[in-house]
Amino acid sequence: MAWSFLESLSTDILRVRRVSERLPFDTYTFFAYVLPPCLSYHVVALLVILPGTRMLRIALWPLISLLAFRAAVSIDFTGGNPVLIYLNIDFALLMFCYVVRTLEWTFLKDALKRHVRPTGSSPSVLMDALDLSINMRGVGWNWSKSLRFPPDTRPTSRLWFTVHVLLSALYHSFICDTFHVMARAFSPETFTNPSGDTIFDSTLPPLARYVRSSTITISMAVTIYAALQMMYDIATLFGVIVLQQDRAQWPPVFDKPWKADSLRDFWGYRWHQLFRRTFVILGGRPLRFIFGHAGYVMGSFLGSGIFHNIVLLMLNRSVEWWCMLLAFGMMAVGVIL
Repeated sequence: MAWSFLESLSTDILRVRRVSERLPFDTYTFFAYVLPPCLSYHVVALLVILPGTRMLRIALWPLISLLAFRAAVSIDFTGGNPVLIYLNIDFALLMFCYVVRTLEWTFLKDALKRHVRPTGSSPSVLMDALDLSINMRGVGWNWSKSLRFPPDTRPTSRLWFTVHVLLSALYHSFICDTFHVMARAFSPETFTNPSGDTIFDSTLPPLARYVRSSTITISMAVTIYAALQMMYDIATLFGVIVLQQDRAQWPPVFDKPWKADSLRDFWGYRWHQLFRRTFVILGGRPLRFIFGHAGYVMGSFLGSGIFHNIVLLMLNRSVEWWCMLLAFGMMAVGVIL
């Protein structure tokens, strides 16, 4: 039995299945589909902090891209429960980030350097590579010097910092659930359907119709904000308590986005910057070479549109690409103007 498992593993390791042939997540699919791109990603994170590894990184990137793609389209984490479709979405976005981040690391000429480590810890290449692989904003790394972090008003004591973050996680969990239930209450049939539907009720008069749609939109915006803050708080607790990291390695992720006075202030600073680097690499830098600063802004927002469109495609295969690209493209126009 063990031999047949290894034999099938070796034949499936590079096979890309059609989306309709998705396999359930189990021990076999973990080793054959999930583990290869994850290990490859961490290997490149190790190589990019070592000098003289550029050619090896260039050679590895096509393989990593293939492994990440086949994993994203081959595994079904829902177990037959459509409500758990978000697990497939999260995994697909994770694989997408693997591809884009390793693409950036592939062509870097100089090794990345870490300048902030936990107090009392000694330099370790392996620990630096692990930190780089999960550090989305580059906190403590030389590649994030231009990134502006929100002011940190949390307690300086390690104990009270932990208590503060725990209470924040509980509070934002309550806010997330409250506004999510509020949005779903407007149309239980629509919002329990994973493929989605319109937020406009054509049976209502115009004023009531747009009050309803605006209320749903605001409720879901608050839900997304609270969910992201809650997950970041949980990750902070894990990093500080389990991994014994410094609180400085977990700066605030939001800066009161409701106080933004412009689109530039909202998207460029107050909203979370977790995927900023991904969007810049995907679209900002390529278009900057052609159109300058305006191309940099437009390309970054188009990269964000592609990223968010993956979510829609995982929910509804018939969705058209232009919808999300247009929405984020108009944000770029507003920032430029």
